[in-house]
Amino acid sequence: MWVVDERLLERARRVGAADPEVAEGIERALAELDRQGADVIVCTCSTIGGAAEIVGRRVGVAVVRVDRAMAERAVAIGGRVRVVAALESTLAPTRELLESVAADQGVELDVDVELIVGAWERFEAGDGDGYLALIADALAVHGLDCDVIVLAQASMAEAADRVAVGVPVLSSPRLAVAALVG
Repeated sequence: MWVVDERLLERARRVGAADPEVAEGIERALAELDRQGADVIVCTCSTIGGAAEIVGRRVGVAVVRVDRAMAERAVAIGGRVRVVAALESTLAPTRELLESVAADQGVELDVDVELIVGAWERFEAGDGDGYLALIADALAVHGLDCDVIVLAQASMAEAADRVAVGVPVLSSPRLAVAALVG
């Protein structure tokens, strides 16, 4: 079972995930999934993942953001972390998650972020191959300037398989599933 609310993401992109209307939309989605019997809800949107965790705690619903296990792995690797994103609205939440996990673990990180200009437009246009190619091209130039690369959107995961960069390239889907079942 799943809930997709494109208007919610669009609003979060415009005004931020902390917006009260975004929180209300998240609460409605969580209530629906809870009503359907979900034991754990995975928020696969990096833009609203942090807000979904907060709302979930407030209403008593177990919410896991898809990128939390990835952030934990990046912090375990440590050093210089390069966040690569296709959507600008995921840059701050991903950086904040990494910094929060690092602070909780007493680890210092050097986090740098990069937006792949034009990638999200390709994704929205249905050009999956072009989307992944732009991301892979960007990854290819970063293996020497960081210790680990974090892909900010779950949809970017396949790009890591297209290029060898010499450092770990972390994506959220596999790591989230492994954390949930392991």
